[in-house]
Amino acid sequence: MTTRINPSILAADFANLEHELGRIASADLVHVDVMDNHFVPNLTFGPQMVGRLQQVSPIPLDVHLMISDVDRWAPGYAELGAFSVTFHAEATEAPVALARRLREIGARAGIALKPGTDVEPYLELLPEFDQVLVMTVEPGFGGQSFMPETMPKLERLSRVVRETGLDVWLQVDGGIALDTIGIAAAAGANTFVAGSAVFGAEVPEDRITALRDAAVAHRH
Repeated sequence: MTTRINPSILAADFANLEHELGRIASADLVHVDVMDNHFVPNLTFGPQMVGRLQQVSPIPLDVHLMISDVDRWAPGYAELGAFSVTFHAEATEAPVALARRLREIGARAGIALKPGTDVEPYLELLPEFDQVLVMTVEPGFGGQSFMPETMPKLERLSRVVRETGLDVWLQVDGGIALDTIGIAAAAGANTFVAGSAVFGAEVPEDRITALRDAAVAHRH
């Protein structure tokens, strides 16, 4: 099983994003948080910025949409060339139709669950998705503390994916660092979003390696 480290550009130096992307060239993907100050109380990038990142990034884009009305807006991010587009279960009226549309355009389709969102209603829909993102903090701001109480949800997902043999990536986002990545890996995660843990390191590529090694060491 592949272990993926996706640094979150939310923790990078916004004035030097092309340079910052070069510092994480050994990562698997770059995680791009799109926030609209409506679904979450923060405002970040829009399509224009994501399109520019797509042009200069040495690694594929893993776009995480923390926005309202994703049924309308998400396909546009796939059309920009993003490798993966993840939308929130709480923001869509038609998760399956939206996932199918994203796949049709050529992106991997991901669904994200906030800490308080029950995973059970989505288990039977898993074949429609390429990735499930279990939020390990409340979405909206970087630098928050990892919430271990979200791990049973991840364990449940991992069990179903294993039993069905589906190729669904299980991603975690929020408070992922050297001291927490093992907890998430042991619960079944294989794709890890880390922000300040990577960009706050003196040599981000060394930290990426260390995070990957820590995850592999704890995986069952």
